[in-house]
Amino acid sequence: MNIIRFLPALVLYFIISPCTDATVAPLAPNNFAPDAISLDFSGIALGTEVNALFVDNVLFQVTQNGVPTNGKVIVDAGPGTTNNIAPPNLVSLSNPSGLALVVLFPNSTIQFGYGYAILAMSPLSPATTIQLFAGLTPVGSLDFAGSPDPKFTGGFAGLSSTMPFDRAVLTFSTSGEAFAVDNVTFAAAVSDQEWTLILFVIGVFGLVSLHLRRSLLL
Repeated sequence: MNIIRFLPALVLYFIISPCTDATVAPLAPNNFAPDAISLDFSGIALGTEVNALFVDNVLFQVTQNGVPTNGKVIVDAGPGTTNNIAPPNLVSLSNPSGLALVVLFPNSTIQFGYGYAILAMSPLSPATTIQLFAGLTPVGSLDFAGSPDPKFTGGFAGLSSTMPFDRAVLTFSTSGEAFAVDNVTFAAAVSDQEWTLILFVIGVFGLVSLHLRRSLLL
């Protein structure tokens, strides 16, 4: 990110913009930021448990009715190659009723998406749902329709948020007996160093504004 070009707009945003709820919008795979990270699970042994799995500092958890659970999702080769997934990928071992795949990011994130497939062969809406959180605070959610891709129902579910988030909860239609996930992609918000610079500039801007205001009153 070109932080020098970004700073003036961000400073102006903090000054004139009221606090609003996040806007969550669909995002196509080719519209992610150039520095977005994509995880394809290559090099991970088939059969690896996904609950508590770390991949490049991203933590994956599997919950059953909200409780962390082993033996429900593993790294596997099914259902083979589709338009949006390829072995190895994350595969559920049973009907996804009550199952959720939780993704915890190492930094605040503003873009997120993944390829998916469901063990079904007809259009589904919703096929998958993404819920976003910043800590315990809900940020927003979005449903995605799936269609044969080219055989199993699936596609790419991607979104962007105007409010940073650090956790995504993925759920899938129970119309299929299983789901698969691959190519988990995300783009971070500004880095800690960039935030430090932003806050510094905002502070300097405030001091300059205060000085100018006092000068006008003299």
